[in-house]
Amino acid sequence: MKKNIYESLVAKKTAGQKSFAVLIDPDKVNAAKIEELTSLAINTNVDYLLIGGSLVISNHLDDVVQLVKKNCNIPVILFPGTPSQVSKHADGLLYLSLISGRNPELLIGQHVISAPFVKQSGLEIMSTGYMVIDGGAPTTVSYISNATPIPADKNEIAMCTAMAAEMLGMKLIYMDAGSGAKRAITEDMISMVSKCIEIPLVIGGGIKDPEKAYLNCKAGADLIVVGNAIEKDPSLIKEMSAAVHAVHAKV
Repeated sequence: MKKNIYESLVAKKTAGQKSFAVLIDPDKVNAAKIEELTSLAINTNVDYLLIGGSLVISNHLDDVVQLVKKNCNIPVILFPGTPSQVSKHADGLLYLSLISGRNPELLIGQHVISAPFVKQSGLEIMSTGYMVIDGGAPTTVSYISNATPIPADKNEIAMCTAMAAEMLGMKLIYMDAGSGAKRAITEDMISMVSKCIEIPLVIGGGIKDPEKAYLNCKAGADLIVVGNAIEKDPSLIKEMSAAVHAVHAKV
């Protein structure tokens, strides 16, 4: 099984380097938008491009992935909201298990259904403990998942959940406040989780400015994912990327 992307994440974490990913929702882009985003990503040293969403209603995921791949050499990682959001044209896939909730379908049920197709896809599969954190407003992910997010001030719950996922063998922890969150995950929670796990920590949701991205990295995030803010203002890619990559010099 391929491990190129995961090994790069681990190597960067070991070296104290932080990574930045732009999240592209297939429902919200066309060819011109993809060209704009990939051009900005290349010019600002974006590390990864994530593609997916909680509710993908269009049927052109393959087309979006192929167009992104045609425009740049940045690794493309699928961030699937459902088992149907798989494209063999990507480089890797976050195999998400919703460990913050108690919905068995999203802990293991949908994985059983999708396993044969995912196995045959040829993608690099990264088992990911997915934790939804309360972002102060109902989000698509919390609605679709039918699972209560971890309260924003319950750092110990987040810490113990992440520890359990690591000991169960998951390769990444992804803490997400959700698209459109009113508030991002606190640095205190990120710090507490980061200090108790050795696997890479991904943070997304509610990150609206470069300062927050920088502070999240200082607190212990290894990979910052931004989607909604960049949808509204693509020029933020440059500042976000610079802020994330600046943290390494201070480690």
